[in-house]
Amino acid sequence: MEKSKINPNDTIKRILLISFFLSILLVIAIFMGISIGSTGSGMGEILKTVFSDVDLDPLLNAIIWKLRFPRVLLAALVGGALSLGGLVFQALLRNPLAEPYILGVSGGSAIGAIGGILIGFSQYPGITITAFAGSSLVLAAVLALSSGHAILKQDTLLLAGVMVNSFCSAVIMFLISMTQDSRLHSIMFWLMGDFTMINFTQVSILTAILIPCFILIFLLSDSMNLLLLGKEMAVTMGVNTRVVTLILLITSSFMVSATVSHCGLVGFVGLVIPHLLRLIIGPDHRLLVPACILGGGAYMVFCDLLARALPIQGEMPVGVITAMIGAPLFIILLRHSRV
Repeated sequence: MEKSKINPNDTIKRILLISFFLSILLVIAIFMGISIGSTGSGMGEILKTVFSDVDLDPLLNAIIWKLRFPRVLLAALVGGALSLGGLVFQALLRNPLAEPYILGVSGGSAIGAIGGILIGFSQYPGITITAFAGSSLVLAAVLALSSGHAILKQDTLLLAGVMVNSFCSAVIMFLISMTQDSRLHSIMFWLMGDFTMINFTQVSILTAILIPCFILIFLLSDSMNLLLLGKEMAVTMGVNTRVVTLILLITSSFMVSATVSHCGLVGFVGLVIPHLLRLIIGPDHRLLVPACILGGGAYMVFCDLLARALPIQGEMPVGVITAMIGAPLFIILLRHSRV
């Protein structure tokens, strides 16, 4: 209980140290993401194009800066948001198995986006708007089902999320089964995570949405530490548990729905990364929040790189990679954890 108030200078130093090393990892991941691809260009050509002011190869320059760079930035943003969302829900529900998907937020976004695709909306802003609408309706439904004081009870909120998420899955399967044309492939690819259709405008918009969410969650990180001790203890320490819970729940849900509306469903990131980082650096959320943002971003960039590099032709959805890595890794982590 008193640990969060002891040696604040040491905590700041640890935050800066962890952020420094994970920032280096993220920079390495981003550089690899813009350097490796199907162009057949050597590393020397890539380095010259990245660091030279001279436009040596217009085609390679366009591939790196107009295709790969916004894509790796999107991957970093999505990875950070999903990891942080998982961390928040694990703290709120005091359950290491919790993540944003358990409340059906991503399922609601998927329903809205599929509806936008079937109607014929453009990817942006039409599908983004319908995805936000779907996630908002699902969040409202979950809050209504767990209304009153029960919103602070993890079992009630988890049960409401599972119920709504199951309904969302059924609606998604129904919509897909009713689609008989070429749009089916687009929907299926999007559902498994798609970073292909992206530009700097979309990245800028997503950045403007996520940065305030990141800051707000970090400011409430000490309250998250106290919430882990239980409602009564948090209230004793001066935390308005209901307000803090609602703020964290709405902020993280809004943040995750924004990423889903841009790139589809990407699983296991919010489940595995917070769990892994908690085992490495401890349970202090003041350290875990920046670690999840940077570490989750680096992880997603590496996963997207594998999604582009592994297939002989074309590429696979990044959600396939995160599931193939995340599922067995989480089983290993779960077996070796004390939680």
